[in-house]
Amino acid sequence: MVRGAGDADADFLLEIVTRARLALYPGWGGKGKGAQTSWLSGGAVPTDQRIAAGDSLNLRIWDAEDSSLLSPAGAPFGEVTNVVVTASGHVSLPYIDPVHVGGLTLETARTRLQQELTSISPSAQVQLAITQGRRNSVEMVGGVRNPGTYPLHERNLPLTSAIASAGGVDPALNNPQVQITRGGTVYRRALDFVLENPAHDPPLQGGDRVVVTADVRRFKALGAAGREDVIAFDAETVSALRAVSLMGGMADTRADPKGLLVLRTYPARQSLQPYGSAHDRVVFSFDLTTADGVFNADAFHLHDGDIVMATQAVATTTTRVLALFQTSLGAGRGIGSL
Repeated sequence: MVRGAGDADADFLLEIVTRARLALYPGWGGKGKGAQTSWLSGGAVPTDQRIAAGDSLNLRIWDAEDSSLLSPAGAPFGEVTNVVVTASGHVSLPYIDPVHVGGLTLETARTRLQQELTSISPSAQVQLAITQGRRNSVEMVGGVRNPGTYPLHERNLPLTSAIASAGGVDPALNNPQVQITRGGTVYRRALDFVLENPAHDPPLQGGDRVVVTADVRRFKALGAAGREDVIAFDAETVSALRAVSLMGGMADTRADPKGLLVLRTYPARQSLQPYGSAHDRVVFSFDLTTADGVFNADAFHLHDGDIVMATQAVATTTTRVLALFQTSLGAGRGIGSL
């Protein structure tokens, strides 16, 4: 039930949270900073890497011919090093036309190059090694023990394998979040989400940028609770009931369990227009003295920047909430001071 829109003294809406209205709230406002995005599909099996533009090939060419164009006089083999694959996927070698190797596995490329070289030396045998360029490498930007550029020696290398190769996640990070930048698209999810199911562990592609960060989301705890502080989210979703626990519970002698409030500012006013008001500030009220109220608080997810307040007075009407703020916040301690 929404209240407060018709009160001239109120610049907020008071929402009495009920089971019937819980389904409405996810549609109000945007996601906010640090929120999860769409995610890449996972579960692919690693396979042989494919040669890409920018890779460098090193050839050792064995030739049994007495007079060979491919090896120095008296030497059993010749070497051609640092042959860069062009943007079109070709490499250029002496005495033969450019050979297309882009998209081939190392063994397939070796066979193709050997076939071309036997046109000038029938006994030519080729050994081939590759140094991956940027298009066959990923950048581990931060949040791991050893940031840097890592070649993709396998195609479809899972994200978790790349993180392990970089020394694992920094243990100091709170509720680590993984972000993959691929082209112009950013994908972000909690690390726990990636670890819980192989289908959530996407294969990396050359050029991907991976960074692991701490969860940046916070809520502010106020009022008659065990802790008044700015508190970090410790999981992908934090319910209002979980917030009470992170706040140290509600004070036995001071708090009124009928007056748990969550104060939220929405970035888009139009999100609340269907409810008869242009207010972008909402106060959600929970009654923890009833089973239904406890269940509702457990199902209500906090947003980054929410204020959670354990009150010392019953706060279920706009007038009472206004009076509560005037008495509890007007005497020297403002919300913005946290």
